[in-house]
Amino acid sequence: MRSFISVLALGLVMSMGAAHAADDDGKTKQQSKMTTCNAEATDKKGDERKAFMKECLSAKKATQQEKMKTCNVEAKGMKGDERKKFMSECLKK
Repeated sequence: MRSFISVLALGLVMSMGAAHAADDDGKTKQQSKMTTCNAEATDKKGDERKAFMKECLSAKKATQQEKMKTCNVEAKGMKGDERKKFMSECLKK
């Protein structure tokens, strides 16, 4: 009986950890970073792209200017209030 309770408690703790690892849209931080880096690397090819992606994915924290650049890429096609709201949320991340 004790082993059953231990396994149950361990499962509960592990499931809670997985829930905290995901962002609001269900992506992990690494997946979000990959999406952002891919958006920024659209004009690069080959070795240049490989080097950029390596640097981008290993970067610790984005500066405000880098965030602005990334958010602008993601907000392409949005206008008015929709863009304002998106940019506000994006820059808070």
